[in-house]
Amino acid sequence: MRRTGLKLATGVAAISMAAMSFAAQAQDLTEVTLAIPSPSGLGYFALYNAMGEGYMEEEGIEVEVQSVNGSAQVLQVLAAGQAEFGHPGPGPLLNARENGEDIVYIYNYFSTSQFSLVAETGSGYTRPEDLQGKVVGVGTADGAEVAFVRSIFDAADMQEGEDYSFITIGEGGMAVAGFAQDAIDAYASDTIGMATLRLRGVDLVNLTPAEFQTYFGNGYAVTRAYLDENRELIEGFGRALVRGARFGANPENLEATLDHAKIGNPQLLEDRDFARALLQTYIIRTAPAHPEHGYGYQHPDSWQNWHDALVTSGDLEAPMENLADAYTNEFIDVWNAE
Repeated sequence: MRRTGLKLATGVAAISMAAMSFAAQAQDLTEVTLAIPSPSGLGYFALYNAMGEGYMEEEGIEVEVQSVNGSAQVLQVLAAGQAEFGHPGPGPLLNARENGEDIVYIYNYFSTSQFSLVAETGSGYTRPEDLQGKVVGVGTADGAEVAFVRSIFDAADMQEGEDYSFITIGEGGMAVAGFAQDAIDAYASDTIGMATLRLRGVDLVNLTPAEFQTYFGNGYAVTRAYLDENRELIEGFGRALVRGARFGANPENLEATLDHAKIGNPQLLEDRDFARALLQTYIIRTAPAHPEHGYGYQHPDSWQNWHDALVTSGDLEAPMENLADAYTNEFIDVWNAE
């Protein structure tokens, strides 16, 4: 009996030691908050792969994701110190910098435009100029899609309030209702918005000129102060993201990636076929625009194009003296090293 008791005690001690070891490892994780402008699990597939496959944990990081309403709120949360990482659009970020917030893009996630100017098929509209005097719906009043579409109209020499107007109608079903009720003639849509509209039976024609389809979309950003004080953590965060992106880009991991996306938004995975098609679109839009540099790279010319378009549209009051301060590529080589 004594030997049995000794074995039991030894087993309990081993379990206790294992529990203590696990707790110690959990305590070693650095908790960070990431603010994102929408609750899409599929759009952030690289992040949720990095979480689901344990890449973030391997880097000693635990990520809490908080969804807010649009890029402007993402930047407000960052500036207020309520999140360490954010996922804003480039237009709102430059607006924030113009207003004195030193926030820096560190990772270009949506390497090609995630926004489009769309109208209903059969409407007769084939280009932005056809929307003279028309109403364009937007999801949020100050979202990145607004600056993007306004730049399209500026290039067509069309002025907001004179040649066209915006109306904030929301996303998803609200956009469907906007078309059904003839409240809008066109819509400034992101990838999931287009997929949702088509799923609900709204056939769309894309009015986005070819030159605007190359504008990059939302990416990861931090404050300058956080960057300066947490370089090693940022290295680990980005390294895990790149591993998550590569995992998702492998066709063999498509179903596993869909499963991991449930971490962010399980409802979006209820229609598996729709989710699968949408994910494949996201994989294309997040593939490196400059493969020689790898994931996350930000081309100076792309930033200059965004900047110039925003100055022309009036979203920036004046040209920025130090545009290069708005972004950094210093972590790219570390993140993409194999």
